[in-house]
Amino acid sequence: MSYADGRLIHDADSHLMEPADCLDPYFEKRLLDRFLALPRVKELRTGAKAEHVGERLALQQDAAFRAEADDNILLRKNYDAHGAWIRQDRPHTLDKLGFASQLVFTTHCLGNFGLDQSDDMELCYAAADAHNRMMTDFCSIDRRLLAVAYVPLEDFDRALATAKLALELGAKALMVPSLCPQHHSPSHVALDPVWAVAQEAGVPVVLHVGGEKKLNPMYKENGLPPVPDFHGGDDNFTSVSYMPIPEAAMQTLATLIFDGVFDRFPDLKWGAIELGANWVPGWMRAMDSAAHAFMRNEERLQKLSAKPSEIVRRQFRAAPYPHEDAGWIIRNAGEEIAMFSSDFPHVEGGRNPLKRFDETLQGLPDSAIKAFYSGNFIDMMGEGLAPDLRVPELQQSA
Repeated sequence: MSYADGRLIHDADSHLMEPADCLDPYFEKRLLDRFLALPRVKELRTGAKAEHVGERLALQQDAAFRAEADDNILLRKNYDAHGAWIRQDRPHTLDKLGFASQLVFTTHCLGNFGLDQSDDMELCYAAADAHNRMMTDFCSIDRRLLAVAYVPLEDFDRALATAKLALELGAKALMVPSLCPQHHSPSHVALDPVWAVAQEAGVPVVLHVGGEKKLNPMYKENGLPPVPDFHGGDDNFTSVSYMPIPEAAMQTLATLIFDGVFDRFPDLKWGAIELGANWVPGWMRAMDSAAHAFMRNEERLQKLSAKPSEIVRRQFRAAPYPHEDAGWIIRNAGEEIAMFSSDFPHVEGGRNPLKRFDETLQGLPDSAIKAFYSGNFIDMMGEGLAPDLRVPELQQSA
């Protein structure tokens, strides 16, 4: 029996644990040397981190280690997880998990190595295209694996070309950064062609943790010992660095709504993945308050098709963290928004996300629980999800 135990569950967040050289075969050859010279890329390929990754990947070839994979499907994490990188293993992993599909992101390539905020736009978009070729190639082994492509928003023409290429390659969702581009708003009308091709293809646009505003490092200078995070360091996921994670997403999404992007593309769905969702109810109310307070002087607010919170329920979906109270989020934001995610194979997803979510969903109507585990994901993914992966009654209501 699978982990899902026969329940219809779609996973809105899963990952590859890709090796540092994963993009090399997919990179435009004339730009590869320039890419390899990036400090972040060098860091991943040298020193203790690279040695550790090499050891863990080699372990995946060990017969005794592989023989125990099924019994440790949610216990082994990161590079030790079955199907984390070896392409041929991932379908079996999905069988053991029992999820109807998984939206698949990279790990180290999220945020495009900081190139979005650089001056080298040629390299920025070349890296994005290489990432998207790699992702669609990996996920092509099984239609249940839904590849997420990355589209930087810094250059209007290049963004459109990257989005088109990603869709041609078979991407099932387009990821854009939470951070505002350097020289224009994410709601700039010159980006409308990007949203148009996504809407026409019937695939969502998503934001994911990794491309947001980082914690001001001075908050760590408190005169106290370093605080260990989930991975034993002090540079990833701590209580203090956790707090600003959704800030850029809230601002970017609110701007897209207020400036009419959601209304100009009413069939385009948006998602916030691994950004948590505790913030969503208050954010919805804050946008309604802002619209009410400023509507008299802002024509853009007068033109909105509905209250911002209603537009959110119509077009936006979010994946709570397993440690969040998903039931509270649903009660305060509506049944249409929250989605299940495992964060497989990352440590942050925990060893039993279904148990943790089930506990918080107690007392909710069946319609809300079905929406959380499958219906809202089906609705968000649109044409990106094969018809035979949908359950008929949910397909009709999605």
